[in-house]
Amino acid sequence: MIDLHTHTIFSDGELIPSELVRRAVIHGYEAIALTDHADYTNLEQLIEAAKKAKYLESEWDIRVLSGVELTHVPPRKIAPLAEKAKELGAEIVVVHGETIAEPVAPGTNAAAAACEYVDILAHPGLISEEDVETAEENGVCLEITARNGHNRTNGHVARLALQTGATLLVNTDTHAPENLITDETALKIAMGAGLTEAGAREALKASARKIAEIV
Repeated sequence: MIDLHTHTIFSDGELIPSELVRRAVIHGYEAIALTDHADYTNLEQLIEAAKKAKYLESEWDIRVLSGVELTHVPPRKIAPLAEKAKELGAEIVVVHGETIAEPVAPGTNAAAAACEYVDILAHPGLISEEDVETAEENGVCLEITARNGHNRTNGHVARLALQTGATLLVNTDTHAPENLITDETALKIAMGAGLTEAGAREALKASARKIAEIV
């Protein structure tokens, strides 16, 4: 299992980084990204905290990536904030997409899909075909999520991604210990979104390729 979207107590998660990472190890994770909710008010602190958690890599057999999830940031501010996150050392920049479960500002999906500094557009809800095509052109991955509420539109996201060739990957958006999953469960979630078993396995491999791009 590789999970590129998780949260700690530094935003609205329940665990400090060391406990989250330890529990991920027990679930068989190969890599995990710490991507707490960020805007202009806390970006620096979150990235520094995530970078410090890399000390766990030398203790346990897991890759720990520093990241953030830009959350409810006005669309016009997404690109400059994503660029700043990368400059500060974020390895993974996630954007909180237009999930139907929250009042995310219209235009967020379009801004994230068009930004070269964004790695993942998370739970993009009823994303348009145009935005999916833009994401594909810019190498922005689209998320199939395990998170309740956000996962209601997984099938829509998967269908448009398959039509356009956009990259899909599976994340948990973990906030609590019980949100962590195994690779077997991740495979089932991808298939539940409408992917074939081969397509689901390809979505799981996409996370590994994303990490390889960073190295």
